[in-house]
Amino acid sequence: MPVLSPPSPPSPPRLLILGGTGEAAALAREAVARFGDRLRVTSSLAGRTKQPSPLAGDLRVGGFGGAAGLARYLADTGVAMVIDATHPFAATMSRHGREACDEAHVPRLTLTRPAWRRRAGDDWILVEDAAGAARALAAQGGRAFITIGVQDLGPFENLPGARCLVRLIETPGRSLPFDLVTGRGPFTVAAEMRLLAERNIELLITKASGGAATRAKITAARRLGLPVIMIRRPPLEPGPKARTIAAALEWIGVTISK
Repeated sequence: MPVLSPPSPPSPPRLLILGGTGEAAALAREAVARFGDRLRVTSSLAGRTKQPSPLAGDLRVGGFGGAAGLARYLADTGVAMVIDATHPFAATMSRHGREACDEAHVPRLTLTRPAWRRRAGDDWILVEDAAGAARALAAQGGRAFITIGVQDLGPFENLPGARCLVRLIETPGRSLPFDLVTGRGPFTVAAEMRLLAERNIELLITKASGGAATRAKITAARRLGLPVIMIRRPPLEPGPKARTIAAALEWIGVTISK
């Protein structure tokens, strides 16, 4: 009689992390450490940064082709669960994630980042978008330190009389009409205060991203008495949410056991 080979063990369920943030990287690291061979972790990055930081687990770089493309990817690769740990302002990606998971019937969790809370001495001018921030800068005047990412700089590029210092993670692939400085957070309050003072900054323009990694610039502005033009967060997509990595790991464990 022929000798039958033992059946192959089932493949572990696949977790797709929609990432690009420090929280997403930490989640991937903790998920790999906790679940080991019981879970295959894949992080997805948009690919805007040429040299992303190393990540635990597998890595996928590039767009999916909208919600329909992401739904096909989920089905083709057998993704069992999705955690949206994108930047709070990655509204389009979050919407595509929700639509794709709904279509593919894949459980989805959003890992939310704690919002910044206004403290005594904060001088915040809240606006809805980058265009509103540019209008506020035109009305306010002064040399601005802008930390909103290269994708949203358009409204500032032709602003008459604008004097801006822009910080980006890496040097952009096109010429910009601003003074530039590059750096990847987290930053210290002392370093941010030194930068603001040395560059003669009179106001800060940023997004209400929240979290600890870039809070230092808000603290530095408050201590130096500088106003902050702050772009409001877009609303979160509906669905289950976790405020901490620990809660997200618990959700993964429950989902695996189902």
